Amino acid sequence: MRETWLSENQRLVSQDNFGFDLPAVEAATKKHEAIETDIAAYEERVQAVVAVAKELEAENYHDIKRITARKENVYRLWEYLLELLRARRHRLEMNLNLQKIFQEMLYIMDWMDEMKVLLLSQDYGKHLLGVEDLLQKHALVEADIAIQADRIKGVNSSARKFASEGEGYKPCDPQVIHDRVTHLEFCYQELCQLAAERRARLEESRRLWKFFWEMAEEESWIREKEQILSAADYGKDLTSVIRLLSKHKAFEDEMSGRRGPLQQTIKEGDAMVAEEHFGSEKIKERIQDIQDQWAHLDELSAIQKKRLEEAANVHQFKADGDDIDVWMLDILRIVSSNDVGHDEYSTQALVKKHKDVGEEVASYRQIIDSLHEQGRSLPDEYYNSPEVEGRLADIEERYKELAELARLRKQALQDALSQYKMFSEADACELWIDEKEHWLNNMEIPEKLEDLEVIQHRFESLEPEMNNQASRIAVVNQIARQLIHSGHPSEKEIKAQQDKLNTRWSKFRQLVDQKKDALNSALSIQNYHLECNETKSWIREKTKVIESTQDLGNDLAGVMALQRKLTGMERDLTAIEAKLDDLQKEAERLAAEHPDQAQAIMSRLAEISDVWEDMKSTLKNREESLGEANKLQQFLRDLDDFQSWLSRTQTAIASEDMPNTLAEGEKLLTQHENIKNEINNYEEDYQKMRDMGEMVTQGQTDAQYMFLRQRLQALDTGWNELHKMWENRQNHLSQSHSYQLFLRDTKQAEGFLNNQEYVLAHTEMPTTLEAAEAAIKKQEDFMTTMDANEDKINGVVETGRRLVSDGNIYSDKIQEKVNSIDERHKKTRECASELLMRLKDNRDLQRFLQDCQELSLWISEKMLTAQDMSYDEARNLHSKWQKHQAFMAELASNKEWLDKIDKDGMQLIAEKPETEVVVKEKLTALHHLWEDLESTTQAKAQRLFDANKAELFTQSCADLDKWVHTLEGQLQSDDYGKDLTSVSILLKKQQMLENQMEVRKKEVDELKSQARILSQEGKDTDEVDSKRTIVEKRFTQLLEPLRERKHYLLASKEIHQFNRDLEDEILWAEERMPLATSTDHGHNLQTVQMLIKKNQTLQKEIQGHKPRIDDIFERSQSMVTADTSSAEAIQQRLSDLRELWTLLSEETEKRHKRLVESHKAQQYYFDAAEAEAWMSEQELYMMSEEKAKDEQSAVMMLKKHQILELAVEDYAETVHQLSKTSRALVADGHPESERISMRQSQVDKLYAGLKDLAEERRGKLDERYRLFQLNREVDDLEQWIAEREVVAGSHELGQDYEHVTMLQERFREFARDTGNIGQERVDSVNHMADELINSGHSDAATIAEWKDGLNEAWADLLELIDTRTQILAASYELHKFYHDAKEILGRIQDKHKKLPEELGRDQNTVEALQRMHTTFEHDIQALGTQVRQLQEDASRLQAAYAGDKADDIQKRETEVLEAWKTLLDACEARRAKLFDTGDKFRFFSMVRDLMLWMEDVIRQIETQEKPRDVSSVELLMNNHQGIKAEIDARNDSFTTCIELGKSLLARKHYASEEIKEKLLQLTDKRKEMIDKWEDRWEWLRLVLEVHQFARDAGVAEAWLLGQEPYLSSRELGQSVDEVEKLIKRHEAFEKSAATWDERFSALERLTTLELLEVRRKQEEEERKRQPSPQPTLQSSDESKSPQQWDGAREGEHTSHKGLPSDQESPRISDTIEGSEMVNGTTEQRTSSKEPSPTGSPTSDRKTKSSPLQSQSATLPVKSQESPSAQMEGFLHRKHEWEAHNKKASSRSWHHVYCVINNQEMGFYKDAKNASSGITYHGEVPVSLKEALCEIAVDYKKKKHVFKLKLSDGNEYLFQAKDDEDMNGWIQAISSAVSTDKSETPPSAQSTPAASRAQTLPASVVSTGESSPGRREKDKDKEKRFSLFGKKK
Repeated sequence: MRETWLSENQRLVSQDNFGFDLPAVEAATKKHEAIETDIAAYEERVQAVVAVAKELEAENYHDIKRITARKENVYRLWEYLLELLRARRHRLEMNLNLQKIFQEMLYIMDWMDEMKVLLLSQDYGKHLLGVEDLLQKHALVEADIAIQADRIKGVNSSARKFASEGEGYKPCDPQVIHDRVTHLEFCYQELCQLAAERRARLEESRRLWKFFWEMAEEESWIREKEQILSAADYGKDLTSVIRLLSKHKAFEDEMSGRRGPLQQTIKEGDAMVAEEHFGSEKIKERIQDIQDQWAHLDELSAIQKKRLEEAANVHQFKADGDDIDVWMLDILRIVSSNDVGHDEYSTQALVKKHKDVGEEVASYRQIIDSLHEQGRSLPDEYYNSPEVEGRLADIEERYKELAELARLRKQALQDALSQYKMFSEADACELWIDEKEHWLNNMEIPEKLEDLEVIQHRFESLEPEMNNQASRIAVVNQIARQLIHSGHPSEKEIKAQQDKLNTRWSKFRQLVDQKKDALNSALSIQNYHLECNETKSWIREKTKVIESTQDLGNDLAGVMALQRKLTGMERDLTAIEAKLDDLQKEAERLAAEHPDQAQAIMSRLAEISDVWEDMKSTLKNREESLGEANKLQQFLRDLDDFQSWLSRTQTAIASEDMPNTLAEGEKLLTQHENIKNEINNYEEDYQKMRDMGEMVTQGQTDAQYMFLRQRLQALDTGWNELHKMWENRQNHLSQSHSYQLFLRDTKQAEGFLNNQEYVLAHTEMPTTLEAAEAAIKKQEDFMTTMDANEDKINGVVETGRRLVSDGNIYSDKIQEKVNSIDERHKKTRECASELLMRLKDNRDLQRFLQDCQELSLWISEKMLTAQDMSYDEARNLHSKWQKHQAFMAELASNKEWLDKIDKDGMQLIAEKPETEVVVKEKLTALHHLWEDLESTTQAKAQRLFDANKAELFTQSCADLDKWVHTLEGQLQSDDYGKDLTSVSILLKKQQMLENQMEVRKKEVDELKSQARILSQEGKDTDEVDSKRTIVEKRFTQLLEPLRERKHYLLASKEIHQFNRDLEDEILWAEERMPLATSTDHGHNLQTVQMLIKKNQTLQKEIQGHKPRIDDIFERSQSMVTADTSSAEAIQQRLSDLRELWTLLSEETEKRHKRLVESHKAQQYYFDAAEAEAWMSEQELYMMSEEKAKDEQSAVMMLKKHQILELAVEDYAETVHQLSKTSRALVADGHPESERISMRQSQVDKLYAGLKDLAEERRGKLDERYRLFQLNREVDDLEQWIAEREVVAGSHELGQDYEHVTMLQERFREFARDTGNIGQERVDSVNHMADELINSGHSDAATIAEWKDGLNEAWADLLELIDTRTQILAASYELHKFYHDAKEILGRIQDKHKKLPEELGRDQNTVEALQRMHTTFEHDIQALGTQVRQLQEDASRLQAAYAGDKADDIQKRETEVLEAWKTLLDACEARRAKLFDTGDKFRFFSMVRDLMLWMEDVIRQIETQEKPRDVSSVELLMNNHQGIKAEIDARNDSFTTCIELGKSLLARKHYASEEIKEKLLQLTDKRKEMIDKWEDRWEWLRLVLEVHQFARDAGVAEAWLLGQEPYLSSRELGQSVDEVEKLIKRHEAFEKSAATWDERFSALERLTTLELLEVRRKQEEEERKRQPSPQPTLQSSDESKSPQQWDGAREGEHTSHKGLPSDQESPRISDTIEGSEMVNGTTEQRTSSKEPSPTGSPTSDRKTKSSPLQSQSATLPVKSQESPSAQMEGFLHRKHEWEAHNKKASSRSWHHVYCVINNQEMGFYKDAKNASSGITYHGEVPVSLKEALCEIAVDYKKKKHVFKLKLSDGNEYLFQAKDDEDMNGWIQAISSAVSTDKSETPPSAQSTPAASRAQTLPASVVSTGESSPGRREKDKDKEKRFSLFGKKK
């Protein structure tokens, strides 16, 4: 039973029907848990069975074996069941986990579907904030998607675990899992793509809305600025315009700053349009709109800027015009002055000042021109306006006037200065003429020549002085003519002075000419006698020379000496003959001029003629006796000519000119050949001369003949040197010609290189394979061309190197060119090779890219085949499968194509790392395509196989079996190849078979999987397995034969390859053996060097082949061991190769040694030949016998010899190096050692001889040069001493102080220089002479003679210098005294003139003048010291001199002392006068300060505000008391000032009248101030009383008004209590009324003001009762007495202080007549019970009355008609002049409200401002006193214009509305002016408001003409009642 249960449960547990979704699997899990529970519960039963079995076993049951077997069977079944249960539990859990994963995938898919809906939304925002919000939401979505990536990755990884290919239980088909994972990943990728697309769209939307937002911002800014720019505010003045311009500039800066962001935004919009953004149309419209608005804003800005600039120009024009007017007035005051100075100094100062003024005026022309330019730059409507034109015309007219005045003043100053200069120059010239006339009159003509020369020297110094004076006199005449021509006032005086000076000068010149003629006459006679004596001596000397040649001419020496003497004699005779002609002419002239001495003159000439004739006869006789020596002289002359030609030719050949071009080189070579032809032409002359010389000198032993023989030897030497020099020059020119040819070839080679470099630099990499192939072909052609040109370039290089090796003189330059060309050529070759490599690399890359492209196309084509799914029909299924198998085989075979491309790509990357990115990108793309193709192919194969698995499996086995059979036949072949080529072919076939094996192996593996699938499906498993096993076994058996065949093939290839390499190396060694064994070692240095290079190349080749030989020997070991059949042959060939290789190496090394030795020897021979040639050339120069003819040639020869010596010394190193090289070669045992030693000894001997010759020639040249140097030094020094003696022997002592000072300074400097320089030079010459004498010079006697003569001349010069120094010192002292006296006198006079007469304009200038005077006195103290020093010098000189000199010294001293005393007196007088002037200005300053202070106090008294109540009156009274305290505090200042004025009057000051007038003004003003204070104080007391009455009356009135309701009440009470209360209340009222009785009584009393008014009316009535006639108002006013006028003035003063007067306008009188204004309340006076007074008291303390007195403010008034003419109304006003000579700064028209009142005219903005007293722009009313009003006839620009001229210079133009209005105003102003005597003076504030206020109380004035409102009345009532205690 247990077994049965267990078996059933096993079957139950073995079933895996878990379901295919999560709920089913979960249900299966629960069911399995139930099964587990049942089975677990069944365990007890199993244990029970076991327990029973154990019991039976314990009880030794008989059939215990069977029991045990059954028990074990049960137990085994139980264990198996548990194992099955656990396995099912595991499978179930795997299914459950997989379904959970599937469920998770479903959840993810659902979430992704939701996300897709969100991501596919078309909402991209309606504005920028919305887009930003959507982007933030999208960022959250992307974050969710990124988070889901890990989730998807985890799910996929978990799912892939169930699809792994390992063995074990699979809960599901792996393909299903793969599909779901792939689908999930695809969906996720799609979701990511959608998210990226939505983000891109949102970003585009944000760009769009950000663009719109920025455009909206810009549009709002533009509109805001347009509104600002549209405002028409262009400023009212220059400051405001400048401020507006600065604001506009800031706006333009802001605009330019915003332009950049705007352009950036527009560029962003254009970019979106270019990208075809979905909002492109709106963007375009928006951009166009903003651009239009911006353009409009630009236009507005430009217009605003233009208008602002125009306004600025207008205001600037006005300001500049005002500045010019002010400047012109200042300059006009200066140039209008008539002061032209009183002497030359003051006039010079004025001229200097006026020059500055003139320059300022001239420079101001530019400012005025700029003003005109500025005006022209104004707008046309303004520039053409009358104001601007008139302003410019006025400025121009005044400037011309100013320039004319400046010119006239300049002319006046120049005339004055010229006059003063003329007089001073004339005086100086006359003084000089007096002095020189005195000297000439006292001069006598001496007879001695020395004295005549002294006087002549003085005349020579007089000549420049006269020239100077003549120029001064010419200046005086010119000045005089100018002054006379200009009409100077002092014309007669100037003319007289000019005539006087010219007369004196003419007489003086005549005197000088007479004296000079007499002197010249005496000098000419003396000079004539002297020249006669000298000429006579000269002729006799030459006669003696001719006579001394009597013994010459018999031999060569005599002939040569005679030739030298006669050659010099001919020149001397020509000079003597010319001298005789001059003497003849001179004698005739002197005889004519001096008849008294004519006989003596002509006799001297006759004597000279006789001597001359004697000499000529002697010379003629001597010439006749010398005919025999002509032949010898002709020979000597020819010899000289030939030597001269020889020297010239040597000079021409010795030229160092080198050609710079090839043409020049050829030209110089031609010229050199011509010189050679000329030398050949002279060959015959040379031979004749030699023969003649040998004939002359043969057998002669005389010194002259020896000298001639030496000349002939030198001639031979020179002739030979000429040939050698020609050869050297020919060599140099040939080398230069070769160099120029080399340069020509070099330019051609450089042209080739330039072209090649250009082509290489401009070659680009192609981008296709065909282009790459073409580029490579083109580059190869280019390199072929380079190879063709390489021979030319190499030819140039070889030519240059040959020239360098030949020692060309331009070796350095040639070597530099060669190196440059060679380096450039190599660099070009390298660049070409590098470019070819890069092109080939590019070709490889393009080939790789093309292969990739072809493979991609092939894969795409095969992908179409692989994706073909048309295999649904069963009839063609097998053919499809076969085709697909062939297709898969094709894929497998073409996998090599991909591998090859992979390999090529990797190789390309390894070789060219720069292509890594491109190659890897292509390879990655190819691999992706290939993997897609393979996966598609596998999927198709799987589907085909699934469609017909069994049939396909059978067919596959048959095909595979057939292919195995075919392959077995191929592997049985024994053909392994007979040579290397056949073996390679067999190996390629073997490789193909192996590849096919790999493909077939996959098919075999595929068969396994197919068989397994067929077995699972229940097909014929045994048959399937048997087929598969057979095929697999046969396939496995093929592997080993295949490997063996490959091994044999590789071994065969290795043997054949080794044999090929061995034969190649033997052949290579045999080819190189003839080069190594060659015996050609070269015959010169160049061939040896070439052979060495070839041998080195061979050695390098051998060295490079060594690794290949070693490799062959290493491989031979394995060959011999592996293949014994051919081992012997291989060994034989190896031994041949080894012997051949060893021999080749040894022969090459031996040849290298032989070539090195040959190179050393040839190098030595070459260097030695060069050294011998150079030393031979230098010997020719050293052996030259040429001697220097002068010092310059000696220096040149020395320098040339020093250069040669230096070159010889430097060449010692070369000779030493040659010797060292030769010794080394001999020591090394060189084969040519003996020849080398002999050659070296020759070089050493040649160098030693060259050094000896150089030393010998150096000594000769040095000795000659030192002699010439000494001769030059002696001659120079003697000439220098002679020149110095002339200066030191001068008798000039100076004519004045400056002259003698100059002479002394020059002579002192002369003596110092002479002493220092001369002594040094004399010592140097002496030392040089001593050295030459001591060294045994051949000319020692001559040197000693030169030395003695030089020392004697030097001693004489020093003695002359000492004598002249003492004479000049004495003359200096005397002239210094004269100069000091004159200078001090001039300074004293100058100081006296500098004392100014100006005393100052004010206190500051006086103090400045006092300080200047103190400085002046301090300055003249130093002058006093000089005066005292002058006195000391005068006393000392008077003791030293006597006679006229002493008197003159005394006279000069007296003049200076008198002038000094006068200066001191003038200084003291000016100090006193300045002190008085300072006191005067101090007094005036005190008076002015006090007057100003008093005027300020009076103004304070008169301009105090009008009180409104008692408190304000009390405040004014306190302020008034403060003014009184200030007045009292100033009493001390008044006392001080008055005392100062009295003291000035007491000491009779020069300004006493002015001081007295100031004192009277001060006292009057003080009295007026005190009177005004008293009047004001009385008025304040009256006003206080009036305001107190008003206050009390108001309080009383208020009390009465408050009690009236109580008294009028009808309430009598309803009961006794009420009646009693009312009675008590009434009693209290009666008590209160009793207290008010006193107040009412006080109110009934008349105030002081009312009493004064009553008194005034009484006086008027009395005046009316008097029987006096009553004329018109005007006449009565005119007939008033002064007392009455004073009374009127006093009344007016009262009105000034604030009391109202009767002068009010009729309008005000009509308004308030008969009524009373009390604190704003209008009441009839009859309402009160007080009487009405009819008068008001006067405010005058002296009780003076006036008809124009004011009335009480609290009493009824009766207005009277004002007698003055009054008028008011609007007018247009223009201010023309603000002073008599100054135009107004602002002359524009203004519309003002004009009021005429009491001789004043005030200007206001309107009637309201006039009533308030607010004037127009704060202007003070103008006074009409002495004014003139008339029609402006000269003003044509406006109509109805009249002119008002005031007394202070102001002038106004007024424009009325018509002629009637204009006439009315003119009449009113004229009336106001005409009432000057009859009306009161104008008040400080004569305004209509003040006039009206005079008839009202003070409290009403501020309220205007209308009464105030109810609210103000209540407030005033509360104020009044607040003064009394209120009842409670």
